[in-house]
This record gives sequence, structure tokens and C-alpha cells, in this order.
Amino acid sequence: MDLHLDGKIALVTGSSKGIGAGIARALAREGAVVMVHGRDRQVAASVVSQIVQDGGTAYVVTGDITDEAEVDSLLAEVRGIGNIDILVNNAGGSGGNSDWSSTEAGAWASTYDANVLAAMRMAKAVLPQMRHAGWGRIINISSLAALMPPAGNPDYSAAKAAMLAMSASMAKAVAAEGVTVNAVSPGTIRSEKLERKFREVAQQRGVASEAPWEEVEAEVLPLFAEVPIGRVGTLEEIADAVVFLASPRSSYITGSNLRLDGGMLPTI
Repeated sequence: MDLHLDGKIALVTGSSKGIGAGIARALAREGAVVMVHGRDRQVAASVVSQIVQDGGTAYVVTGDITDEAEVDSLLAEVRGIGNIDILVNNAGGSGGNSDWSSTEAGAWASTYDANVLAAMRMAKAVLPQMRHAGWGRIINISSLAALMPPAGNPDYSAAKAAMLAMSASMAKAVAAEGVTVNAVSPGTIRSEKLERKFREVAQQRGVASEAPWEEVEAEVLPLFAEVPIGRVGTLEEIADAVVFLASPRSSYITGSNLRLDGGMLPTI
């Protein structure tokens, strides 16, 4: 299926590694011109180099998107290439491990800023041009934790839930102007961090350190999450969903939250 993304300019925040890098690579494979963003230019450049080697087009942009001045500078750098057609708000994360006996207001404020306010700053900056052009795509990366919050890291779950409400409100505001806004909520996804943790636990349970991933996954996943599909998701599966939402093919989908959780949330 041709997703008609040739020449579209896409900015993916936090795309120097992990889910963001996977999204950037997938957009480039579909012909988009991708702005790979991170705080470390050298790390982001390695993603750009891989995209270019694979025949795509990508550029590095850097900046702290919790800082208004750096956001302005970042966007000025992007606009040197062209106007942003697709914005993927992927940057975020949690300030660290906490629970209800240790969590503090300062951590909540920091996590909210890194997730919700960072996405709001970026969206507010690109929306005027998208509305003027009559076309645009904004995809906000939330988390299944927004819908199934665990006992730990309450600041993260609350911030990701706020991103869902923000996405729905924004979608309503611009729906008649050719701009769609959607959220994606990944569940348990294979990443370098997750694989390290799984292998650590697997070794504690007698699985060899060099065991195939499938053996590690089968041993450890049931300890972490009840996933009906029986495996963790992949970066490619997240990226494919985001690329579809970024394309003209998804023009009648807005204000939605797409869960990629292997059936973990027991509802439709």
C-alpha cells in the first residue's frame, strides 16, 4: 500500500533511540523527510546515518523541548528544510522509580513538563502552519500506563493520561481544517532496556545468558504482564501504526487512542 508520504516533512521528538528511532526509520522508508531529534547530536546523527544508508532522507535537530527558547531554535532549524507536515511527540519518560511512599510534587511537575507540556509546546508551534496549509498530522505517544496505571511511578501514568485528554481536545479544535490528532499507547514493547531486564531475571531463574530471546521472553514475560498474545510488542509494530496515522490514508481517524498492547487491556 502506498501511504503517499513522499516528500512530507516529519519531526519525531526523542528519536535518537528506542521507539522514536524506530518511528523515524519507518517514516523515512515511506519517503518522508525525517528530522531526527535528541539532546545529543552525535547519538541522533547515528540514526540519520542509518536512514541515509538505507536510501532515506533525514537530518539531525537538537534541543531541550522543556525549554521555550530551545524549542524556538529547534523549529527554526527545521524550517530551514521546510514546513512540518507530521509531528510525532515521542519524547518524554519518567523521572525515575517512585511509589506512593516516596513520590514528590517536584517529580510530578518534571514528568508533566517532559511529557505533556513538551508535546503541547511543539504542537502549538506547528499547528498554525498546518491549519493554513489545510493538512497536518500530530501523533502523541502515550502509554498503556495511562489506562492501566500500576502502583509505581504514578507521575508517569498521570502524565500519559493527560496526553490522551490533550490529544482529544486538540483533535476537536482542528478537525475541520485538515489536521488530525491521535494518540498511540504502547504496552510491553521490546527495547534495549526491557531486554536487559528480562535477561537479568531469566538468568536468576536458570536461563543461560546467551539463550535465544524467545526462550527468555517465554520465561519472564508472565512475571511482568499478562499479555494474551503471549509475547512483547516490537518497535516495528509501533512504528508501522504511527506511520499509518501519519499518512493521508488515515484522514478520517482523529481524536483516537490506538492501543498496541497485545490485548492486555480487557476492553474495546
